[in-house]
Order: sequence, then structure tokens, then C-alpha cells
Amino acid sequence: MFENLTDRLNDVFKELRRHGKLSEQDVDKAMRQVRLALLEADVNYAVVKDFVERVRVRSVGVEVSRALNPAQQVIKIVNEELIQTLGEPERLNLSGPKPRTLMLVGLQGSGKTTAAGKLARFLRSQGERVLLVAADPYRPAAVRQLETLGERLGIPVFYEEGVLPPKLAQKAVDEARKGGYTILILDTAGRSQLDDSLMEELRAIQSRLDPAEVLLVADAMIGQEAVNIAKGFRDVINLSGLFLSKMDGDARGGAAISIRSVTGVPIKFLGTGESLEAIEVYDPGRLSSRILGMGDVIGLIEKAEAAFDEKTAQEQAEKMMSGEFTLQDFADQLRQLRKMGPLGQILDMLPGGANLANQVSPQEAEQQLKMTEAIINSMTHQERRKPDILNASRRRRIAAGSGAQVQDVNRLIKQYRDAQRLFKRLKKSGMRGLPRLFG
Repeated sequence: MFENLTDRLNDVFKELRRHGKLSEQDVDKAMRQVRLALLEADVNYAVVKDFVERVRVRSVGVEVSRALNPAQQVIKIVNEELIQTLGEPERLNLSGPKPRTLMLVGLQGSGKTTAAGKLARFLRSQGERVLLVAADPYRPAAVRQLETLGERLGIPVFYEEGVLPPKLAQKAVDEARKGGYTILILDTAGRSQLDDSLMEELRAIQSRLDPAEVLLVADAMIGQEAVNIAKGFRDVINLSGLFLSKMDGDARGGAAISIRSVTGVPIKFLGTGESLEAIEVYDPGRLSSRILGMGDVIGLIEKAEAAFDEKTAQEQAEKMMSGEFTLQDFADQLRQLRKMGPLGQILDMLPGGANLANQVSPQEAEQQLKMTEAIINSMTHQERRKPDILNASRRRRIAAGSGAQVQDVNRLIKQYRDAQRLFKRLKKSGMRGLPRLFG
């Protein structure tokens, strides 16, 4: 997310850090580079102009000239002004009588149906009873797509063939009341472009249901066109928020920076990948940190808490510190790590993660993880528990079964044994080696 923009901004900040004091000319040069970086990321021109001017005025003022570290103060200003541009966070409105209706709108291909599944999973994890509604009878297989997502999630989907969406939506509300559902998520029809028939149907549904939320699902990868689409919907129906999908694409992600300023509609959720777990509650402070390469440690902790079973993690930690963990334990940890999402996204959330990615690309690291998992999966249960029995013929069999080379198997066993010895030494030393290892 924002990889190109982050790299460009970090180059600007690196140059600023070379100066003990910053002249007005230094600031002006840096602001020109910031302007170019934002425009290349497809941030709205007027938003860029206003943002850069606010940063420039503050950067040549007293707060920077008197700072002990002027460059760091400019970065702090950029962060603060970026957060202001991204807008205040707003949460879903889940007040009022049940079921509360969330109406999703958007053009075809924006990721609306997938967003419905992500929201359903997210809200269920918050203790809500969710009913999905397939209100798109026009797109081939749209209903089946939502039903498939519902089956994967174990969440029911309401649909009646031959019933027009406004009436179907009303029937769904009645069904939700009878079934004791607290949330109803309406996946409405999209079109390839904004048209009168689409808007008229959406207005009719909104009029009948008076939904708690009307969320526009907009594809962040189409850049400023996403802003124009948001303006088009906002001018016709009452939008309460935005769900920006496909934020894991980097090419034109700057739409996220300008869409709130231009439309006045708050962003409420980000879709950060294809899986149903890839959804984030919008937080401008955390997003700004990631754009500026400062990471998002809170978000990383939340991902880890969602992916790791606390009891299992505690047991595995105890095994590791005793030096008694097996290759089976190692494979279990890898599976838990993979649940957190692609390694590129995890690196994105680490402070300085961009530097790590420059040393080993996320794609290479992902491939290495897959190979390690494949090697361990090619072992028998006994071999995973007692790696000492892995003689040459067994290693050749494992390499052939996993599509790896024998040296890859040897390397994994060596890493495993080195880790065992390390943790045994640490335990004997009472953990005194930790500061030296990680400091």
C-alpha cells in the first residue's frame, strides 16, 4: 500500500536530514518533491496545492527554525497535515431499532459484493447477528457470488427470484426482524457507469428502508476517477460513508488522500486484499504513518491477535524457550503467520519495513515461507517430531516431494538446530543474551 509514494517521500526526508539547519530554499526544494510525489500517486491537484502550502508555511516558521532537529520537525508537520487532509475518523452508525440496515452502493467491478462479505465477517466478530441480502438480480452470477461468500462465512443470504430490489429489500427487513438479526447488509446492483435507472432504484430502496448507513464502495486503484464517482453518487443519494476497496494496489492509491477533502464524505473502511479478513477500520493517523514509512504497530498487533490463538502461542513460546520445539511446532507457527496476511502487508506495518523490503523482497520472502512449509509438509509425522532421524535418503525423498533441492532441506534443518541451541543457551543464561541479540 502506497509503496511508491512512501519511497518518494522517504527520499525527500533523507535529503532534509543531511542539513543541520533548513533554509527557506531547502524547504521549497523539498516541497517541490513532495508535490510531485503526491501528484504521481494521483492525489487531487487542488488538495496537493493546499496541503503543500500549509506544510511550507509551517516549515519556514518559528516551530522549525527553533527546533533542535529541523528535519524531524518538518516530517512531524507533514504527518500532522496529512492526517488533517485524510479527515476525521467516523464509525458506523449502529444506533436505532434493529435490524440496522447497511446499504452498499457502487459501480460494477468496485468490489461491492466482496465488501459485503468482509463487513459481514467483521460485524459478526463484534457480536452482531448478520443477514446478507442479494439485491442485484441483473449481473450474471451476482446472487450466487454472495451466496458462496455466505456459505464460506456461515452467514445466511436472503434472496427471492423475480422480486424487484426495492420490494426485495423491504421483505429482507421483515425476514431479519422475524429471525432476530441485528444487522442487514444490502448488496445492491451496480452499473458500468452512473445512470438514471441505477440512481432511481437506489433512491427507491433508500426511501423504503431509511438505512442506518449508505456506504459507497469505490475502487482505490482507479485514482481520481474514484473521487469523481463518489461525487456523482453523493449528488444523487445520501451517502454516509466510503468503503475504499483494493487499497493493496499501489499505482493510484492517492485517491484515499483526496477523496474526503473533495467529497466531504468520510472514509469508514479500507479493503486491503482479496481475502475476507482483509478489512481495516479507517484510521487517518495510522494510515498517515504507513504512507510516511513509520509503520502501523497497533494495526500489526491487531492482526496478530486475530490470527494467533493465545493459549497455543503461550505453549509454543514455552516450548521454544526450553529448546524442545519441533518442526511440527515451527510449521504451526508459519501457518499462524500466514493468517496475518501477505508478508508485504506485514512489512508495510513495521517501522522501517520499507528498508527490510529493499533487502529481501516480500515476494522472495513469501516464496521462502511457502518452500519451508512445503518441505515440512513432505515429512512424516515422526520426522517432524524427531529431525535427528533425517538421513540422506529421507532428505532426498522430502526434497522430491516438496519440489525443493536437498540443500534447501539441509538449510532448514541447520536453521532449526541453530534456533534450538540459541534458545537453550538463552534459558541457561537467564535471558541475559537478549539485549545483545536484539539491541
